[in-house]
Amino acid sequence: MKFAINMLGGLAGALILNIIHESAKKLFKEAPEIDKVGQEAIKKTSRTVGITPPTGKKLYATTLLSDLASNTMYYSAIGKGDSQGLFWRGAGYGLTAGLGAIGLTKPLGLNDAPINKSMVSKILTVAWYTLGGIVAASAIKLLDMKNDHVVGRNN
Repeated sequence: MKFAINMLGGLAGALILNIIHESAKKLFKEAPEIDKVGQEAIKKTSRTVGITPPTGKKLYATTLLSDLASNTMYYSAIGKGDSQGLFWRGAGYGLTAGLGAIGLTKPLGLNDAPINKSMVSKILTVAWYTLGGIVAASAIKLLDMKNDHVVGRNN
């Protein structure tokens, strides 16, 4: 049951992160465009393993689903360990992911311009990944509390 709770919490954080990224890039030009980095990664990975990469809407959808899956798994790890440090762990995981997004893109051979185009873009990237981690931690906490109540613990 704990695995499912952690995965659902991770999904909550990943959904918030993707919704914010996708909404903000339509609203203002300074917004980071993490999907462009993801699309480049999908293309390079596909070619490396000898498959023709998707294009157009299929590439976009593949990128969003890949982001959602990888961020869900990453954020689900927040639920490991005791519940005392859950929110700090969520913030720490999110902060680490955001810093990784702005700092590791170029060393990984990807174009970092879509997320490092300005200081505002960098700050928003880190802030949004951190928010995703906090949302994941909050969801895990709520689901843990609900599970404890349903199975009769901590009444």
